[in-house]
Amino acid sequence: MKAAARGLTLLFASGDSGAGCWSTSGRHQFRPSFPASSPYVTTVGGTSFQNPFRVTSEIVDYISGGGFSNVFPRPSYQEEAVTQFLSSSPHLPPSSYFNASGRAYPDVAALSDGYWVVSNHVPIPWVSGTSASTPVFGGLLSLINEHRILSGHPPLGFLNPRLYQQRGAGLFDVTRGCHESCLNEEVQGQGFCSGPGWDPVTGWGTPNFPALLKTLINP
Repeated sequence: MKAAARGLTLLFASGDSGAGCWSTSGRHQFRPSFPASSPYVTTVGGTSFQNPFRVTSEIVDYISGGGFSNVFPRPSYQEEAVTQFLSSSPHLPPSSYFNASGRAYPDVAALSDGYWVVSNHVPIPWVSGTSASTPVFGGLLSLINEHRILSGHPPLGFLNPRLYQQRGAGLFDVTRGCHESCLNEEVQGQGFCSGPGWDPVTGWGTPNFPALLKTLINP
């Protein structure tokens, strides 16, 4: 809250373990990630290109972390979007696997697959993970903050209530694909699946910078 009051937007990667998994006394449950599941941060998931060798439409990156916190309750700003997902998704896992009333994450996403990284002058191909998608989204928010400051407006600060109030305006909705989870007979390695609107795999979707700038430029 202190960071938000200073105009800072805190981003965290959603993690690279899908819905996660843990087992106690032979009972399986999804394992939410922290701090991705904190209600005080904006959490970024990941996507892949449908054709990994071309710039094509985006689908879920199966490692993209997402789910529901077992510690933090669902914030009021998420209520409508999460309720809509839970009531309309045709691929929900068994209810015993997740806390449907918890803080849901991620909030947004960006491409997390197929990056080239240079280390000690050596190019390393096909680097993937939400640790790549998160700084991409952060860089775009920095550009938007620059435009806001030049226009006489304060920086964005805590972004989540605005994201949910605007229902993903300025973002490409990702509606295809599921992420990984427990490798057992009940869910067979599948966690949650994306769909129209917000979902616990890609959030509201990936940035369309011109549209996102237009949406966030004003107070």
